[in-house]
Formats: sequence, C-alpha cells, structure tokens
Amino acid sequence: MTVLRGATTVLQDTPNEISLAVKELLDEIFAVNALKKEDIRCFVFSLTTDIHSFHPAKAARECGYDFAPLFACIEPEITGALPLCIRAMIFAEFPEGNRAVKHIYQRGAKVLRKDISEIYNIALDGLAGSGKSTVAKALAKDYDILYLDTGAMYRACGLKAIRCGISPQDESAVEEMLKTLDVKVEYSGGVQHTILDGEDVSSAIRENAVSMAASHISAHRAVRAKMVEMQREIARSMSCVLDGRDIGTAVLPAAKYKFFLTADSKVRAQRRYDELIARGQTVDFDSLYAEILQRDKQDSERECSPLKPAEDAITVDTSSLGINEVVATIKSLIQKKI
Repeated sequence: MTVLRGATTVLQDTPNEISLAVKELLDEIFAVNALKKEDIRCFVFSLTTDIHSFHPAKAARECGYDFAPLFACIEPEITGALPLCIRAMIFAEFPEGNRAVKHIYQRGAKVLRKDISEIYNIALDGLAGSGKSTVAKALAKDYDILYLDTGAMYRACGLKAIRCGISPQDESAVEEMLKTLDVKVEYSGGVQHTILDGEDVSSAIRENAVSMAASHISAHRAVRAKMVEMQREIARSMSCVLDGRDIGTAVLPAAKYKFFLTADSKVRAQRRYDELIARGQTVDFDSLYAEILQRDKQDSERECSPLKPAEDAITVDTSSLGINEVVATIKSLIQKKI
C-alpha cells in the first residue's frame, strides 16, 4: 500500500471555497502521480476546527472523486496550527507494487512542507572520500528530487583529455579541447548517465586515473565556467542535490541548504580502497592514501574556486558515522531550517 499526502488551505469557510480547494488538490495529486481510478483504495481527509460550512469528503465526491470510499475527521485544536487547513491522504495500490510518489502541498499549506512544495537546492561540498556522492544520492531518493552528479561532468572532461593524449594540467591544451567537448547528462530510470561524445561513459569515468585527471582539469577556469553554466541551468529548473568541491561557494551560492562533509584522511582512503576493490580494481592502500593527501592539497590550494566550506554551510564530520547516520543528521538539520 502506498500513501500519497497533500494539504491545502481556504481563504474563508464557504462551500464554494472548500469545493474549489479540494478539487485543485486532488486534481494535481492525480495528474503529477499519473494515478488511475483502479489504483485508489480510499481517501481520508482531516480539517481544522475552524472549517464548518462544507465537508471535504462531500466536496471530493461532488467533483468526481466518488470511485473509492471517502472519510473525514476533525483535527484536534492546537495552538499555533495553520488555520483553515484541509489535509488529504490517498491510499493506493499499484499493479507494479509500491512506487515513488510526489506529495502535493498547495496554497497556504506550502509552509508545512517547503522541502517539497517549492524549488530548492541542497549543496554538499567536502573532501574526497567524505561520502558526498553516496549521501547526495540518498537525500535525493528520500526527498524524491534530482541528484545531479557534478563530479561526473568533470570526470568526463578528464577522460576526454586522457583519450586525446592531453595533460589535464596543460591549461591551453585543455581550453582548445573544450571546443570539441560534447558532454551531456541524461536521466533514465532515476539514474544519471554521463554521455561523452555520444558514448555512455558512466563506468569508465570511475577509474582512479580519471579521478586524478578530473581533479587537475577542474582547476582550469574555462572548464569550470562551462560546467557551472550547465549546472546552474538545471538547478534553476528543478529541486536537486548537488555535490562537489565548490557548490555552496561558487556554483550555487544562494542554495537554501549547504553542508560541508569532512572525515579523517585515513578513513577516507580506506573507503576509497574498499570501493575500488569491490569493483575488481587492483590498488595499493599506501599509494591511494598518498593520492588522497595530494588531492586534498591541490583542491584546497588551487587558484580557481578552492575547496572550502561556504560561510553559511554546516560542517558534518563523517569519520565515525555510517551513511544512514549522516543522511539522518542532514535531514534533521534541513527540517530545522524549514
């Protein structure tokens, strides 16, 4: 069973206002989630004590939502509660089993769930191996918003340089390469695919050599300008989670939620070691640890957009925390700001 939630408010306690608000709410829930009549098992409404003139369940029935049982109840009177508010829960069963759904909050009820009723961005910056990407993906899944893997875009540039026999540190050669660079981001089945020159390189860009190339190539202003323009355009159009080195400081300085993840260098090297071993790659821990330290240094000391926390970012040390604990911590901090 899947439960879809929604809420709305009315300007005044009149039958016409209540009917209009209930219809708008149900229409959007059904449209956004592509619901069918046969999916629905029942509707449950609740209403604040200042609504008397019309029953929301009756309003739903009269506007065509009469194909499943409808229930309604009065909420307890709570000091400071949102006035003239109607909440809805729709219980559904889908042929394919439970699926991701979008909850809808309209009118004055948007303040109840700003995290899903307006476009917003979550910026996750931090050191290599601090868990940014894993945490970002988990947050995007939990909030049902886009995860934009910005690092993948830079990795694609690094891979292009390697394939062209260009040193990622050769700024003039890299700038020339950008003239023919064709990087696209596609989404299929909720997964981001990175396309380089027409080829899906989502796996190839995860090689360790490409990681180092990406770190070097991302220091060039021309590369960053190209990538940042693309990232900002995506972030303006939809709510998303972005992770990288300068999301909160340079890419999306106005992001509503900013976090900086850090962890002990040896812990981060071990995480990277375990990840590469799991992929079947042969790596040496000491070499990997040295690379982590080198990457920290070059990321934090580079002239263009160096790695550092944004002034309004919250730092989270992940050294002793599991992924679920980090995600829970960040979600708790986000909720406090809503």
